[in-house]
Amino acid sequence: MRSRARDVLIRGGVAAGMVTAAVFAGAGAWAETGSAARAGIEAGTRTAGAAGVRVGAVPVEGEEERVLFRFEDERITESSGLAVSPAHEDVYYTHNDSEAGPVFFAVGGDGRTRATFTLRGAAARDWEGMAASTDPETGRGVLWFADIGDNFEGAWPDISVYRVAEPASLRDAALPAVRYRFRYEDGGHNAEGIMVHPRTGRLYIVSKEFSGSVYEAPKRLRTGRANILRRVGPAPIMATDAAYAPDGSSFVIRTYFSATVYSAPGEQLAKVAMPQLEQAESIAYTADGTALLTGTEGAGSPVHRIPLPEEVLRAAAPTPTPEPSTAPEPSTAPEPSTGTEAAGGGTAAADDRGDAGVPTGAVALWLAVAAGATGVIALIARRTR
Repeated sequence: MRSRARDVLIRGGVAAGMVTAAVFAGAGAWAETGSAARAGIEAGTRTAGAAGVRVGAVPVEGEEERVLFRFEDERITESSGLAVSPAHEDVYYTHNDSEAGPVFFAVGGDGRTRATFTLRGAAARDWEGMAASTDPETGRGVLWFADIGDNFEGAWPDISVYRVAEPASLRDAALPAVRYRFRYEDGGHNAEGIMVHPRTGRLYIVSKEFSGSVYEAPKRLRTGRANILRRVGPAPIMATDAAYAPDGSSFVIRTYFSATVYSAPGEQLAKVAMPQLEQAESIAYTADGTALLTGTEGAGSPVHRIPLPEEVLRAAAPTPTPEPSTAPEPSTAPEPSTGTEAAGGGTAAADDRGDAGVPTGAVALWLAVAAGATGVIALIARRTR
């Protein structure tokens, strides 16, 4: 749960980080570039028949970054997740950080709330992100809410993600949700990024750490036990959100200062400059896949639209069919289907922490500077008591 003390520490840490940005720049570049992934996420095959996807599209000439809308609802004060509705045109979903409970909002392109929804039987320990996808079997929209924040790096025995069928009508309602529990194969992590592959329905979590990672969920999710998350690649320093392109050809990871687009873990396509925001928290692709949307916390906060670089859009060529996963999955007796399993396969990368995105020397440099920044954070905390 977010407290005033936590806010102070977060903002103090960001302030201290800004002071030492020049030092961190080298480490950040290493982290966001990563090394070539030894195995990729299932990319799916991009086809011209994909609904709402413009294959080979390029940005409109002269198009620039702009504010798409601002949240007008006074209840939306800490927008932490953002997703484009798969079913409703010009509708966007968001939710507040933990303290507001298991509630999300459907917001129109004018910034006005169209409906408010509550997840029945769900908890909101530390909601940090959301994703929208289409069920590969039914074609119906699916919303995912990630209760994955863990500021103590493993204090919680497991984390949760809630799956909800997208509401057919935009009227206030309480919706049934399916809860999936997860554990990391290598111990607890703080995380804020969640993304779901649009072709396979497979779920991924991106950790928020100095040396972050992309974790892959099992292709078949179970409700009767904790699902194991396996590391498949590096992630940038302090990732705050992630999202898949509508056609599955790329994914983006957001940090406080920039965004990086990848074709697979560690395989960078482009860095994308982000607008200066108070506390960058969310990112998503537009429905046509030609631009990114990013948001921040705060009352009346804006959602910005940033056109994707031409090299990203031109790189969206048909991708090879993924090979079956070589990672062993737990051997257990079959469970009855819940109707929520995600289909798909992939190749899991070896868990080599040296490939986590930051060289050892850079990590040492980061820690040395962070030690000095701790004094700044402590001073800010004392002055706000």
